[in-house]
Amino acid sequence: MMVWLIALGVLILIACLSVLNTITFPRLRPAQLHHSPKVSILVPARNESEHVEETLNRLLDMEYPDFEVIVLDDVSTDDTFQRAQAIAWRDPRLSVIRGQPLPAGWLGKNWACYQLAQHAKGDILIFTDADVRWEPAALSALLHLLQRTEADLLTVWPTQETVTWSERLVVPMMMFTIINYLPELAVRYIPWPVFAAANGQCLAFRRAAYLHIGGHAAVRENVVEDMGLAWNIKRHGLRLVMAEGNRLIHTRMYRAWAEVRDGFAKNILAGHGGKPFFLVLSGIFHWWLFVVPWLWLPLGWLLPWREGWPWMPLAIVALGGGVRMLSAAATHQRLQDALLLPLSNILMTVIAGQALVWHYRYGGPRWKGRTLARQVERAS
Repeated sequence: MMVWLIALGVLILIACLSVLNTITFPRLRPAQLHHSPKVSILVPARNESEHVEETLNRLLDMEYPDFEVIVLDDVSTDDTFQRAQAIAWRDPRLSVIRGQPLPAGWLGKNWACYQLAQHAKGDILIFTDADVRWEPAALSALLHLLQRTEADLLTVWPTQETVTWSERLVVPMMMFTIINYLPELAVRYIPWPVFAAANGQCLAFRRAAYLHIGGHAAVRENVVEDMGLAWNIKRHGLRLVMAEGNRLIHTRMYRAWAEVRDGFAKNILAGHGGKPFFLVLSGIFHWWLFVVPWLWLPLGWLLPWREGWPWMPLAIVALGGGVRMLSAAATHQRLQDALLLPLSNILMTVIAGQALVWHYRYGGPRWKGRTLARQVERAS
């Protein structure tokens, strides 16, 4: 019985944090700027033929007076470069460069972003993925929030578009983790690196801050380079701010179970410090809170002991589903999918298993034809 009382207490704490984060979490909103610094929007693209044209056209349609867009073709094997170059011929604000071969000691995206920064002329450097879509008011909204919060690094979680069941069950768990486990106010105001998170889909730096922390060169071997950059911002006494895209910046990350599985497996072990033990421990923790009570509630009458049943599992299930529903509401996801929280955790277990297979078989995750290095930066 004690173990379930502890679980209930943990969920009450999580629920309190979830409510607080829902209230305080910054969101992009259309705004007018009094000062419009030069902005460089930097897009690494590897085999992004499917997305690059829409992404670039949207970026060039943004309502902001002074920006450039630079795309780096990261040794694509499709026609990403040609499609981007065709748009650049029509709009001088867009430049397309070919990436140099990957040198030893670097991971692919980190090397691509490093090269992009070398070509950028802006006072603000924004790194964004080639499948992230920006609405016309998004850049002004982002700059307004960066100026208002005096952020040195503003990281935005794009609103996630989910269509298939695998997307709906797994992709929202990314923001579920942020909303329920990481105090946003601590990220903004407490200098300790442990209170840090970032999303590489949208990272907006003041140029001086980016150079001060060593940029992508300082995280060249880091599988979760976005987290490494966030930790470095904190270590150098600079300000990190997180924000939700609020449909002004949005994306559909994956389109099928295989993409969802491999995309999350690419980062999940690194997100646990590169330690399989921590990943397994995390899995046990989430089953304890979000799977076993859902089984206990309908099946408890079959057990020889019934202490606490059905009120204890009912309370745990209600709280667990409630925090999942609250994070869905805060991030524009479907509220009804909260009822499938146990399935989400089961799929995350499968993803963790894929990450462990890659770890022990190949020495690191596999992504877009590359095996990524095992090394991962850890917060201290």
